[in-house]
Amino acid sequence: MRYLSLEWIDALTAAVAADEAMQRAAAENTIAITQVVTGTPEGDVTYHLAVADGRAVFGPGAAVDEDLRMMQDWETAVGVATRTLNPQDALIDGRIRLGGDPMKLMAAESLFAALDGIFNEVSKHTTYDWPNQN
Repeated sequence: MRYLSLEWIDALTAAVAADEAMQRAAAENTIAITQVVTGTPEGDVTYHLAVADGRAVFGPGAAVDEDLRMMQDWETAVGVATRTLNPQDALIDGRIRLGGDPMKLMAAESLFAALDGIFNEVSKHTTYDWPNQN
């Protein structure tokens, strides 16, 4: 499946819902994050992670009542996803821009550790190139 395609978002949606570590982390956290990736081969892509009341939900579109918005371009997103770019470095360099409450992000460490494991599994079935990409 192609990175940031609807199929990819659907795979992550199912994996987040089924992952026990994620659901345990959801019991300890409340946060709604919107991720926007600009300039993908098929235009801008927006997806979200919403965690509240012990449930974690991943899906397309912006989070309702978002606490944080992360914005980055296609090149940065691919670099972070393929681990050729450190996300902290990208943040410091301004390649990832944050809107909202970054303290919420820092407070949700256990949640992002669980999410990282899910991304690792889904990435095994993900391609990062698109047809006709220059």
